[in-house]
Amino acid sequence: ILGCEVYVSTGRHTDRHINKDSKKWNYHHLLLLVQNEIGLRNLIQLVSIGYLDGFYYKPRIDKELIKEYSDGLICSSGCLAGEVNYYASIDDYNNAKRAALEYHEIFGERFYLEVQNHGIDKELQSHKVLLKLSSELGIPLLATNDNHYAFEEHSDSHDILFCCGMGKERADTNRLSYEPRQFYIKTENEMYKLFKDFPNALENTLKIAESCNIDISMGKYHLPEFPIPDLNGETDSNAYLRSLCINGLRDRYPNITPEIKQRLDYELDVIKKMGFAGYFLITQDFVNYAKSSNIPVGPGRGSAVGSIVSYCSGITDIDPLKYNLLFERFLNPDRVSMPDIDIDFC
Repeated sequence: ILGCEVYVSTGRHTDRHINKDSKKWNYHHLLLLVQNEIGLRNLIQLVSIGYLDGFYYKPRIDKELIKEYSDGLICSSGCLAGEVNYYASIDDYNNAKRAALEYHEIFGERFYLEVQNHGIDKELQSHKVLLKLSSELGIPLLATNDNHYAFEEHSDSHDILFCCGMGKERADTNRLSYEPRQFYIKTENEMYKLFKDFPNALENTLKIAESCNIDISMGKYHLPEFPIPDLNGETDSNAYLRSLCINGLRDRYPNITPEIKQRLDYELDVIKKMGFAGYFLITQDFVNYAKSSNIPVGPGRGSAVGSIVSYCSGITDIDPLKYNLLFERFLNPDRVSMPDIDIDFC
């Protein structure tokens, strides 16, 4: 089961401020699980937007984005840091209901109210409100457990690692900690003992597991598309790469011999057949950006310097013809594998 605990901004995901009244960051936790291939694509979109546009201490999205990319995803209200569960834990029924209805409107039957029991008072306090919400609104419950380590005996090791990350001493009673020792992967029997009063919440874990069907095909390349500027009415990546290389060829070689042109045509033909034009376009884009922005960048290392396409597009700065370097060591049509370009950036 693939999924992500996302951070949902209380306002727009692009907002850059904290809640001055509560001294808390303006986001809540939410759990999204992938139900099918559409859901996987939508989760990738949400996570990407969170990092690219919504990053402010944390990668954040908002409810408008969730609404836009909700298809194929199962949603649960999350832990105590989730919006519904937070309000439930402080006995704020109205706000808990408002938040639950918002998510229920987006996901319908794919939204669950999450109940947890790590022996934390706030969690136990939230159960009363969550049960009432489930009964009143017809939203199913889901029993879960936060897992930060595999076995209960790993608790001390995890605590030490947590202290290292925060630069704290274990003896510091004022620090954050995952107490009590309940954040491990519990067995079926352990979960039953905790939630025997919530039988439907336990059954729903199986219902979700059986409804999550995603088969990721392996052995296929999924390269991002490079946005091609209009080239004489064409928007083909191979044609654009060729135009870049021909322009670069004039800069690199004052005297373009038939042998030089033949080498370029041969490499471009191999790259086209193997479907890697986009890879070269993406690589030359960030290398040339670095060079134009006074970011020191190396001339290239390894087999990539054996390519005249790399040389003419600005990816590398070593003439493969001058040093008699072989293109086939870098990219070989008889051994289909991704090109590997090693470059040093400051």
